[in-house]
Amino acid sequence: MSDGAIRVFADAGTAADPVADAARELIAGLALRPWGQVAPSVYESGRLVAGAAWLPGHHQRIAFLLREQRPDGAWGPPEGYALVPTLSATDALLAALADGSAGVDLLTPVARGLDALTGRLLAAHARALPDTPALDLIVPALVESINGRLTRLDRATAERLPRPPLALPAGLGSDRLRAVRAAVAAGAALPTKLAHFYEVLGATPADAGPTLTAVGASPAATAAWLTAAGTDAGPAAHAFLRELIRDGGGPVPCPTPISVFERAWVLSGLRRAGVPVNPPETVLRTLAAATGAEGVATGEGLPTDADTTSVTLYALARLGRRADPASLWAYETADGFCTWPGSEDGFSVTTNAHVLDAFGQHVTAHPGADARYHRTVERLSAVLPAHQLADGPWQDRWHASPYYATACCVLALAEFGRGAAAAEAVDRAAGWVLNTQRADGSWGRWDGTAEETAYALQVLLAVPTTVPRVDDAVARGHAYLHESGTREHPPLWYGKELYCPTVIVRAAVLAACRLAGARASGVDRSVVDCGYQVTKTAT
Repeated sequence: MSDGAIRVFADAGTAADPVADAARELIAGLALRPWGQVAPSVYESGRLVAGAAWLPGHHQRIAFLLREQRPDGAWGPPEGYALVPTLSATDALLAALADGSAGVDLLTPVARGLDALTGRLLAAHARALPDTPALDLIVPALVESINGRLTRLDRATAERLPRPPLALPAGLGSDRLRAVRAAVAAGAALPTKLAHFYEVLGATPADAGPTLTAVGASPAATAAWLTAAGTDAGPAAHAFLRELIRDGGGPVPCPTPISVFERAWVLSGLRRAGVPVNPPETVLRTLAAATGAEGVATGEGLPTDADTTSVTLYALARLGRRADPASLWAYETADGFCTWPGSEDGFSVTTNAHVLDAFGQHVTAHPGADARYHRTVERLSAVLPAHQLADGPWQDRWHASPYYATACCVLALAEFGRGAAAAEAVDRAAGWVLNTQRADGSWGRWDGTAEETAYALQVLLAVPTTVPRVDDAVARGHAYLHESGTREHPPLWYGKELYCPTVIVRAAVLAACRLAGARASGVDRSVVDCGYQVTKTAT
């Protein structure tokens, strides 16, 4: 579904149910694009340029990197989020410069990339860098690679790129990277989660074989394995990469495949907002088949996790499928629920909000469920408010925007929360959202975006009130979404770099517009199966 197709939903008088029509088109695409839809990745495309020039689309990936370079010489989002993509792109263009494969002058973009790294990005202290996955492996590996490439340039080229060796950010060392690489060299089995980063580890996946589609849900990791093992070792993986490259015109996304993750987030979000959802049976079977005693994995080659497990169970329950959340007990800790058992630093509020969704939905449908389920709902109703920031939002480690984390927590607490603390937390969050709306009606961390505006609207519409200030904010946010239909969604989701799961974002916008449209319609009714009241007294 194109973003332009979403523009129709603001005017409910132009069609019987324009949101439902757009949602049907979006859901049909889940079956047509079973690996999921993710925007192209600078990091992943750069890794293919640097280490897999033999794959088709090499020149198109170089052109993509050149197009994506920012005026200041860096790549990627603002702040420290630019470090990883800038390292990857600079290293990739250095590789292409050395082998002469580009057919264009690369000295200027390489020099600008090196200036951005030495002048700003690598000068930051490690404490100031975002907690993106495996940053302590990726950054040392790419700094090492760039330094090695700079020493191997011919004299004439090197004289035009006079650079001292790049240094790591203060507080960040290479010890973990060396330890993991040593373990790989010794033949040790690595945790499944590290498969996503094989391209910087020099590792070969233990389960690699002719039927493996993707290593660690990563084109870069898959390409690194095939480069080392040969395409005959992985015909299915080779076909996977060729299809991704063909679909993207050269650049590749990451993470991919994200089949279960995409379907669970899309279906649960739309259903929660009352959008009529009737997914193909093949899509439902995929979700149901992914559930197991240990939970659900985001995609092939990744370990099971509590976040994907929770949202999948919640989506299945919303769609009338059996979804006992007992598999989530494996993720319970003294603090709440972890994303991965025994291998996670920090606490994820969005994972715990989604766990509350799964248990809350279960006890709502089964009031006689074991008391442990009810106690968990009560416990999380207190845990989430305890992690709320002083001014009202939540911040999480899986998304750069506080509006996503705040929406996840508010929706869970508004629908399933128990006690005064839960209700007070929802009110405080709504107050923060009201106070941070931009002049054009949008919301956003860096700039106003449709995605963050959608989350902000969902927060406001979770509060059953008709306060004029809320109605005005909702109307202005809804108008912004109507006008932003053709704008590109920036990457905000945590991966090796920030990425954009495009269909999940579009579903969030559709859900917000369904709820905002109901508020603006002036009809005194509740949105069906929404889980919270969205009403407006007719005038």
